[in-house]
Amino acid sequence: MVMKIKNHRLFYSDDKQVPYFLSPNTGGNYQPQYLVMHYTAATSASSAISWFKSPIAQASAHLVIGRDGAVTQCAPFNLVTWHAGKSQWKGINGLNRYSIGIELVNAGRLIRAGDRFICAVDRKVIDSADVIKAKHKNETTENYWQEYTAEQMSVALEVAAALVKHYSLKDVIGHEDISPIRKSDPGPAFPMASFRAKAMGRVNESLDEYEASTVLNIRSGPGSNYPTLTDALPKGTKLLALKTEGTWTFVEVIDVVHGMMDLEGWVSTKYLI
Repeated sequence: MVMKIKNHRLFYSDDKQVPYFLSPNTGGNYQPQYLVMHYTAATSASSAISWFKSPIAQASAHLVIGRDGAVTQCAPFNLVTWHAGKSQWKGINGLNRYSIGIELVNAGRLIRAGDRFICAVDRKVIDSADVIKAKHKNETTENYWQEYTAEQMSVALEVAAALVKHYSLKDVIGHEDISPIRKSDPGPAFPMASFRAKAMGRVNESLDEYEASTVLNIRSGPGSNYPTLTDALPKGTKLLALKTEGTWTFVEVIDVVHGMMDLEGWVSTKYLI
């Protein structure tokens, strides 16, 4: 499936427009520079769409992508939506005026009640098969999170790649990056590093996948003088290579390691096989 953008609206490859409405919670025209990924923190697309249709919400995003991959557009891409709130990124304050917002239907951080996992917002029970235990990159303790579906991620990547290309976006980032104290979405279940790399121009290429040939330190920069990010990665840890600098490679850790997902950092290239 190849997505198209015409007159700031999203279309499928057969020129059929995705379902569209104009949220009342929007601002003026702008030129987007970034794409910000979110989760809805609730379990259904209909609830997010209804919320964005209500003036009481004082919130909106450009797109909602359901767990089945269904896409709904809530505003044209050249119109400010209210998805970022108080936020900052690379010297910019207030990302609403600089970014396109995509909401992925996902319960996010879950409440555990005995053997059940519950969405904190709508109190729906989440199937345990769709739950991971992981540490958020901005936090120090593990929590339970709902996983994203394959259909949802496939469509999100197609849409993200189309938006990056059409608007020459500078980067794909998470709400957790621009509002790290307030927000935790899209969370550790979202593979941000590989998603970003593919959306920014590697959609039709497979990223180089490696394993650690030995117990391997992962560091904050390309050199042994940089501090380690966590305990050493076990031998056999699966890694995606995103870029190389000298004898060091910046990787995304595919496996859950030390209770962490979405871990990325620098490793010595010679220990990759």
